[in-house]
Amino acid sequence: MRVAVICAMSRNGVIGKDNGLPWNLPGDLKHFKETTLGCPIIMGRKTWDSIGRPLPGRTNIIVTRRGEIESDGIKIADSFESALDLAKSCLATARGNEIFVIGGAQIYKEAFPLANRLYLTRVNSFVDGDTYLEGFDEADWIEISNKSFKALSSEGHDYNICVLDRR
Repeated sequence: MRVAVICAMSRNGVIGKDNGLPWNLPGDLKHFKETTLGCPIIMGRKTWDSIGRPLPGRTNIIVTRRGEIESDGIKIADSFESALDLAKSCLATARGNEIFVIGGAQIYKEAFPLANRLYLTRVNSFVDGDTYLEGFDEADWIEISNKSFKALSSEGHDYNICVLDRR
């Protein structure tokens, strides 16, 4: 079983703005879907609020201390540890052996000490935002793949999709 973090980050560490993504990268969203499909995903309540619906083809686990979220196709956990236990129990029916942590900032911070893989989209721009990636130390990781993408006219940002494994 592998705990994987998947996120996109600008050159200045921004991962969000106003509870959403501060960029539009359709190619990265396609990569996100292809990578996480069939696997359990763990997210915080604010990430859930920004998405607004369960992501199909995945077990959606939302970490919240409030039990007010009700929607078909999701599971609720009151802590990251509980969410991880739920995700582990879902792996028996999943297509792979990976659990994906998809955000937000607090959940990433809790996941990094346990994660052994990082799918990182490096947005090659300095971006204005209000949410930053915490808990990520580049020295703890070794890059095993890196693909470059030039910005389409609608995107505005060049980016790299990288896979990193814990040293």
